[in-house]
Amino acid sequence: MQSIEYLGFLAAILTTGSFLPQALMTLRTKNTDGISLTMYSLFTIGVAFWFIYGILLSSWSLIIANSITFLLAASILAVKLTNLKNEQPTD
Repeated sequence: MQSIEYLGFLAAILTTGSFLPQALMTLRTKNTDGISLTMYSLFTIGVAFWFIYGILLSSWSLIIANSITFLLAASILAVKLTNLKNEQPTD
């Protein structure tokens, strides 16, 4: 492994690790009141592109970090969409 990839793994651990507590709390409480649908949609799509970019570069640090972050972000986005759907008035 190239030494520069170690830097990528360190960055991946820090950024994905910093995202993890908030993601777990949101998934546990299902409270998405303070979450912007637009922001999370764009964020999730962006992470998917970083994942693809990592695959194209064969960069395991990008692949691993962004696959984990994508799964967490997509889960939060799904909770947000479910909450919005449940808030819709029914006729």
